[in-house]
Amino acid sequence: MSNNLPAEKKIAAISMLCEGNSIRSIERMTGVHRDTIMRLGVRVGQGCAEIMDKKMHGLSIAQVQVDELWGFIGAKQKTAKANDMKDAGDVWVWVALDAATKLVPSFLTGKRDKMHATQFIDDLASRLVSTPQISSDAFPAYADAIERAFGSEVNYGAVIKTFTHTNLEAQRRYSPPDVLKVKKIPVQGLPDMKLCSTSYVEKQNHTVRMHCRRLSRLTNAFSKKRENFDAAIALHYAYYNFCKTHGTLRCTPAMEAGIEASQWKVSELVERTGEA
Repeated sequence: MSNNLPAEKKIAAISMLCEGNSIRSIERMTGVHRDTIMRLGVRVGQGCAEIMDKKMHGLSIAQVQVDELWGFIGAKQKTAKANDMKDAGDVWVWVALDAATKLVPSFLTGKRDKMHATQFIDDLASRLVSTPQISSDAFPAYADAIERAFGSEVNYGAVIKTFTHTNLEAQRRYSPPDVLKVKKIPVQGLPDMKLCSTSYVEKQNHTVRMHCRRLSRLTNAFSKKRENFDAAIALHYAYYNFCKTHGTLRCTPAMEAGIEASQWKVSELVERTGEA
């Protein structure tokens, strides 16, 4: 049984997952069966979601950047719809990033629609003790969600990019779309337009794709179940916040934000989920 897996094997497998290795490559390197690795990843990922939920409260953030990251479960939306595949198709990761500390205080997986935009922004607001300046892309559902959660006095600006393809098509492409022009507009309040940007959160999205195999481009390592996808995303953000040294900060985002005094090892992350 997977619970009898030695702690060092668990730590090795989770470390490899956090560094972007596929389930089968970890199986080959560790000798642990892929089903065992899968179950371990789900348990640790669910534990990481609990850690993130407990740690990310009472935060004071001056600037927040929000964005959405596309992925899919089982099959892409067109294929899932054509073949009537339930619980399959497109899935989006909503993510917020502190522009100063690079901390990810809130994330959500779901559809790219008004309901999930509202849930995501409500969750973000519940974790903050101050009202930040917010920057987003041009997705229209943000405006109502941000005003609902933060009030009409919030300083909120949007970065509008015009692509050679529609924005939704651009998200689903394997090669980066060409940007024809970029325009920044104030949406609510009096945002400092010099600070209105989504560059940091877009860079973090790139980090997700490099470190979370299920979101890597041009690969068959996509999730087959929503439970597995959610666990993998939670594992990534916990690893990113608490374990991974940020190149610019030279410490973890959690340390920079004052949440933790020291960098966690992967073994500590695994232990805190009850698996070691």
